Amino acid sequence: MSQRYRATNAALRDRSALLGVTPPASGRSSPYSSPNPEPSGHRYVDDLEGQNDEALEGLAAKVKLLKDITVGIGNEVRESTVQLSQMNDAFAETSGILAGTFRRMNNMAQRQGCRWLWYIVFLMFVFWFFIIVWWFRR
Repeated sequence: MSQRYRATNAALRDRSALLGVTPPASGRSSPYSSPNPEPSGHRYVDDLEGQNDEALEGLAAKVKLLKDITVGIGNEVRESTVQLSQMNDAFAETSGILAGTFRRMNNMAQRQGCRWLWYIVFLMFVFWFFIIVWWFRR
């Protein structure tokens, strides 16, 4: 990018005025000694332009990193939405199955009346009878 702007001193002066940068008053263009003496502000503007290019590249890298992170977050959200939808469907199906089972169990209990309760009491009595007999036979 700095190669394009090495046109004339007038363009450099206009550019440095636009950037609000003035070359050092000592006449030196940079703290480094140069084998080829250049015009006073030319080296200073090139240094600033180089720094701007480096900062721009750094910002571009950070923007790319943020974009990659954002895309990753978006993909994760989409995958999570699909999984949650599948879980919701599974829970709805399970709820339907349990509701049907509970309904059938209530229907069966209503048809049997109180007879199933007497069967359970009889089985519990027989179970305890065998436990007591076994306990005293030892």
